[in-house]
Amino acid sequence: MASQPPRWGERTLVMGVLNLTPDSFSDGGRYLDLEPAVAQAVRMSREGAHVLDLGGQSTRPGASEVGAAEEAARVLPVLRALLEGRLPAKRPLLSIDTFRAAVAEAALQAGADWINDVSGGRRDPALLQVVAAAGCPLVLMHSRGDSRSMDGLAVYTDVVAEVRQELLRATDAALAAGVRADQLIWDPGLGFAKTTEHNLSLLRGLAALRQEGFPLLLGPSRKRFIGAVLDEPRPRARLWGTAAVCAQAISAGADVLRVHDVGPIVQTARMVDAIVRAEP
Repeated sequence: MASQPPRWGERTLVMGVLNLTPDSFSDGGRYLDLEPAVAQAVRMSREGAHVLDLGGQSTRPGASEVGAAEEAARVLPVLRALLEGRLPAKRPLLSIDTFRAAVAEAALQAGADWINDVSGGRRDPALLQVVAAAGCPLVLMHSRGDSRSMDGLAVYTDVVAEVRQELLRATDAALAAGVRADQLIWDPGLGFAKTTEHNLSLLRGLAALRQEGFPLLLGPSRKRFIGAVLDEPRPRARLWGTAAVCAQAISAGADVLRVHDVGPIVQTARMVDAIVRAEP
């Protein structure tokens, strides 16, 4: 059985990234085959992941898009294997990282628990109706354009205010499609149509986003802006920068951290929770 749905505010949840793609920016191809993917899911579960996020479509800047059939072919066999007993009895929640309604629907029918949409419902609005029918959590992430165009759309006058307004519009669309407000989780989309300074400004302004009342998910893991600050070109060498961002995000009210390095970030979150939450 899956872990119970979170009671927001009690502790920080850690979401482990499982990229089932050949071209993701830091681990593309490592988990393209079934057995390595399942082994990594088991490893992250043992390290304390509360949620596992399975993705079959790379969303890094410049990535090529595959069709729904190929995306589903990458994700569904791994999802089914994990649901058939490969994880511990009290398994993490299983999230599907997709912006396609057809993939979301197939995954939910197979037993997935969450949908994580990097487009916030923009790319395929029918996904909102699928989530409404399922009644599952939905992550609305802020982004602009797609993988090919987003870098050219990183233009803001006030990035915190504009991300807030665009997430509110995405929320209105979700509610109009029948999604309940208590299903929604906000993600400001670090690295998506944002420069390094935009990302840093968002991190300074997280409290303003949290005030809207939605649980907040952050995905800083190994991102390009951390490499820029640290002068570190190797994504896998950006763990400590990622941990620093995660600590600040928890202090500002983040509820979920989406990361590749689950074990160290679980420890980071537990320590920061002990300091900043009333009842760790």
